[in-house]
Amino acid sequence: MDPLWLTLAFLLGLGARFINLPPLVGFLAAGFVLQAMGVEGGPTLERLADIGVQLMLFGIGLKLKVRSLLRPEVWATTVIHMAASIAFFAALFLWLSRAGGGPFAGLGVGQSLLLGFALSFSSTVFVVKILEEQGASAALYGRIAVGILIVQDIAAVVFLTFASGKVPSWWALALIAGLPLIRWACMRIMDRTGHGELVVLLGITLALVVGAGLFELVGLKPDLGALVIGLLVANHPKAGEVSKSLLSFKDVFLVGFFLSIGLSGEPTRQALVVGLCLLPVILLKGPLYHVLLTRFSLRARTSFLSSMALTNYSEFGLIVGALAVRNGWLDPMWLTAMAIAVALSFVVAAPLNGAALRIFGALRQTLVRFESRRVHPEERPVDIGAPTVIVVGMGRVGQGAYDWLRERYGDVLIGTDIKTSAVEANRKAGRNVFLGDATDRELLERLRRSDGGKTRLILLTLGHQANLRVLRMARDMGYAGRLVAVARYEDEVTELLGAGADAAFNLFLDAGAGFAEHAEKELRKGGDCRWIDELCERAGN
Repeated sequence: MDPLWLTLAFLLGLGARFINLPPLVGFLAAGFVLQAMGVEGGPTLERLADIGVQLMLFGIGLKLKVRSLLRPEVWATTVIHMAASIAFFAALFLWLSRAGGGPFAGLGVGQSLLLGFALSFSSTVFVVKILEEQGASAALYGRIAVGILIVQDIAAVVFLTFASGKVPSWWALALIAGLPLIRWACMRIMDRTGHGELVVLLGITLALVVGAGLFELVGLKPDLGALVIGLLVANHPKAGEVSKSLLSFKDVFLVGFFLSIGLSGEPTRQALVVGLCLLPVILLKGPLYHVLLTRFSLRARTSFLSSMALTNYSEFGLIVGALAVRNGWLDPMWLTAMAIAVALSFVVAAPLNGAALRIFGALRQTLVRFESRRVHPEERPVDIGAPTVIVVGMGRVGQGAYDWLRERYGDVLIGTDIKTSAVEANRKAGRNVFLGDATDRELLERLRRSDGGKTRLILLTLGHQANLRVLRMARDMGYAGRLVAVARYEDEVTELLGAGADAAFNLFLDAGAGFAEHAEKELRKGGDCRWIDELCERAGN
């Protein structure tokens, strides 16, 4: 990738951040600027983009449970929504073909159905990036959105496999039959990898060689291979460490993906008009998702946030369109038009997702009318009592804080986490932890009603964006107790304090101070500690 491309992507990504848009919007803009300058993507950029997508899908697999795809709110919603979208788009294109002519003239039933199929997908890359930036990947609405995307991607892979005329070899059956053996081998290797740079190479090897490489070798989609291998090793204790080690690599390679969208075709006037015409139609995706998800017993808030995340067009639509153009099924203009529609849908969807909670608050009275009388098991109200202290986020930091506070003050606290697996593990360890999303305003309102103002302290150990959302929400609701949050960087500490935190602690700096304090205590237990007292006196302590 040319240094100019990287520089332009960085500057426009930084510009997007300055106006409170995700950097990926700036990367898309950089692609369009480069295209206007006459730059062509080429195979190198395409390969970088492919690597980014494969690493991303591998990371999704590491966090995804196969059984979550079998839930009706995931697979049934996907099937119904895709069928309805295909029918709607096909009918719209056929009507425009008969009535308006122009770029739509001559579209037949088969072409209209194909375009409808391409436009029925939502973008896995965009949604995963948005969820990561919001700290909502593990929230129920985030998991449902990702599950729907995976089912869509599987449908796309099946279509591409058969439509390309590239029939998988017989070795594909052998590969599928041998997946248990591959899983066993991968798990044993992960046991012996240790930590450090080997973990990074392990993740890249599993994703690009074992997953994408083997699947491509037998005629299957490499993206699917990366996802499958991630799913196979997701239960290994080191899966989280592998996923974290690949984050920076994945983000860098995905810059190539967003640049490639902007460089995917020359935006002629006709293609630009069609792309702009397709843009408003994405606003119909969200309401349909919302209605379907509420039919499967999900609350209005969860359904709405999932729907907002899925309100966009997908890069898979471009892949389907490229195959259709290559096979002569569609005019090349449609590929460029779809590329414009995909890019613009990201530009529109990014600020909408940023304001999703405010939009839900404004429309809440209307949206809750679609709720079912039944309640999803993960959204049933829980009696949390009236705790003095609440620890939000029961990962390693949350567990350490919970155990220290309980040992010092007794059972006056509770923990909360959005992951069912984390709640179950903490309960087995004897901690009083319940399932709940702290970024859910209704949860905070329920707590305020039930505890009568007895909660004195809330500790936030979530990701930075999620911590900010909880802080602002709690202060807006008039919570008068103490709010303390963790951070990884000093600028995050400043931002948390500005959002209403009474204190914010840099994990790395404070961990070092805690380690030194612990070391001094252990030294004092060891016997002669006069030299420590002498040092303290010399330092004026």
